[in-house]
Amino acid sequence: MRRREFLVRGGAAALSLPLVTLGSSKTRAARPIPILDIHQHPDFDKRSVELLMVHQRFHHVTMTVLLPGDGWMNGRISGNDAAWSHVRKHPREIVTFCNVDPERDDAVKLLQKHLDKGALGIGEQKFELDADSPQMRRVYDVARDYGVPVLLHFGSKHNHGFDRFHKILEAYPQVSFLGHAGTWWSNITRDGKQEGPVQKGGLSDRLLADYPNMYGDLSAGSGLNALSRDKDFAADFVLRHSRKLIWGSDCFCHDGKGATYPPGYCTAQHSLDLLREYVQDPAILRRISYDNGARLLKLKPPMPPIRFSRA
Repeated sequence: MRRREFLVRGGAAALSLPLVTLGSSKTRAARPIPILDIHQHPDFDKRSVELLMVHQRFHHVTMTVLLPGDGWMNGRISGNDAAWSHVRKHPREIVTFCNVDPERDDAVKLLQKHLDKGALGIGEQKFELDADSPQMRRVYDVARDYGVPVLLHFGSKHNHGFDRFHKILEAYPQVSFLGHAGTWWSNITRDGKQEGPVQKGGLSDRLLADYPNMYGDLSAGSGLNALSRDKDFAADFVLRHSRKLIWGSDCFCHDGKGATYPPGYCTAQHSLDLLREYVQDPAILRRISYDNGARLLKLKPPMPPIRFSRA
């Protein structure tokens, strides 16, 4: 058994993880619901791991997934080695993906090294390449061989060719892909615009519906915008795709309340509040906040809770 398989099947099951109740401060769900944050970064804009944990514990996050950087990304976030350092400091609350610039000659070997070590996925892949390029296909080949998901940043500069991505989904049915960022979320509407009412039939909506291996990462301002720009559409969208959406924050404020974050608010707080508004069924809320991501990462169900005080 690979060390990664041992860590996921054995080590994760032994963890005693925090359980929380998702709900407003006035109205709480009847049962505690765990939260998995699929999208955080090590040392995001020089935020220490201690401050990251302040943010995560404020929102009662059960498990945090770190997405390390490589190449140009290391200007804002740290790489694989730093992510492992954070995992060692907080093994009960942090797991990690691995990441590599696909144009590196040693890209495949580096991914294999970190997946053998116990990384649970690949990403955030955010490089100036076509999403169906030969370099990216090498990444997908490794993901297929190891049975791990790939998280992709679809933006104006990164992972071009979104309109062709369905061909990758068809070529790699064994690989689970998580869509993230501006291009992914602007395409919930048929006209591809980032603001205003949503026109039904958008490409992202159709990919989620038509391909079992396509998932949506709700993190960042782009995910928050998708949840807030057209509330009638969003409420229906969240329920229709409740088995394909995974909550994440991609928020780099320092305290869970917006400290040092230019908009002056916490993305995590706003997106969680919207999910609570749209989803009244605790079982569906749990799918999005924990179960969908845990299933992709092969995490065991959380054990009895650790209790953290919330300032």
